[in-house]
Amino acid sequence: MRTYRELFRTKEFTPLFLTSAAQVAAQTVSGLALGTLVFTATGSPLLSALAMFGPSLAQVIGATTLLSAADRLPPRATLTLVAFVFALGTAATALPGLPIAAALAIVLGLGVVSALGGGVRLGLLNEILSTEGYLLGRSTLNMSSGLMQIGGFATGGVLLTVLSPRGTLLTGAALYLTAAIVARLGLSRRPPRASGRASISATWRNNALLWASPPRRRVFLGLWVPNGLVVGCESLYVSYAPQHAGVLFAAGAAGMLTGDILIGRFVPRRRRTRLAVPLLLLLAAPHLIFVLGPPLPLALAAVMLATVGYAASLVLQERLMGLTPEALSGHALGLHSAGMLTMQGVCALLAGAVAELTSPATGITVLAVASLTVTLALSRGLRAGAGSVVRTRAGDAVPPSPGAPVGTDPA
Repeated sequence: MRTYRELFRTKEFTPLFLTSAAQVAAQTVSGLALGTLVFTATGSPLLSALAMFGPSLAQVIGATTLLSAADRLPPRATLTLVAFVFALGTAATALPGLPIAAALAIVLGLGVVSALGGGVRLGLLNEILSTEGYLLGRSTLNMSSGLMQIGGFATGGVLLTVLSPRGTLLTGAALYLTAAIVARLGLSRRPPRASGRASISATWRNNALLWASPPRRRVFLGLWVPNGLVVGCESLYVSYAPQHAGVLFAAGAAGMLTGDILIGRFVPRRRRTRLAVPLLLLLAAPHLIFVLGPPLPLALAAVMLATVGYAASLVLQERLMGLTPEALSGHALGLHSAGMLTMQGVCALLAGAVAELTSPATGITVLAVASLTVTLALSRGLRAGAGSVVRTRAGDAVPPSPGAPVGTDPA
């Protein structure tokens, strides 16, 4: 599968695409509204970052308790229920007089549920598309995320002026409800991908199995840590430039969209397998300019260039799927998503703490340096694993043996 026409002709991809787009729009609008509400009430960069990225931090709880259900629950019903829960939770944060602590508790609870939703959604994407179609499908979802973020941050900025933060939160709740309706009416009823009862112990066993493989472990770290540190940089945009935060976020979304188009559609597989490390370096390096307190146009250009590097996640996800048994695909993708978002939450808190002690510009610079350092530390292992993998008949992924044709599949 190489073209967007073929992709959208695939049954169920369009409703999954629309469901994902509505949820990203909802998350963007409501996150900006809640972050602004908290910063206005407290003046704290740390609490503002927690309001916007706290749900990501809570993903670690879902990743260690709920992920075994990602392959054991019917996808349509699960995605519908998750979107509906988010609609209710987001509406609750808009209640007048709700204490800031209660609003933060609600969004942290939603973050736990989000870990399960991410695993189910990405597992379903892997199920409805062929192996060759996954990266194009994933990049298309990423592109829709970029577009929804551009539109969401721009629209959210307008809504904050017209409706107030609480009115904007209700708009986000309505978008989540739309996602629930599209999932229920557009997706087909499918059985779970795996049998057995979901449990915390099963989640831990599968996590241990996935983490036990050194190649998979390196890929997980490459997906989680450099990305999370750069999101920590982004979590300080509100406190760095309160009047222009929406524009900075929109510039980042535009850069991410550009990277997804280039890597997902135009770069051949034989070339993109070696681009993970360069893209991760690009993701962090332009943020170093913030140490100089650049004017807004230069800051926008730096952010747009840097976020092209988010396309590294496409390359590494494709490698992760090649290293993972089919029966664990939803769990592995859920672990990737939950771990990445958890790290984003951790780094947002870290960035907020640094900014509290120094300044937002210093916080952005410190986390950019940390991201570059981690990428360089992982670079040898990620480059060593840049070749293709093959699957055994039992479904375990192993490196191709010396002399074996790259990309062959003995099954």
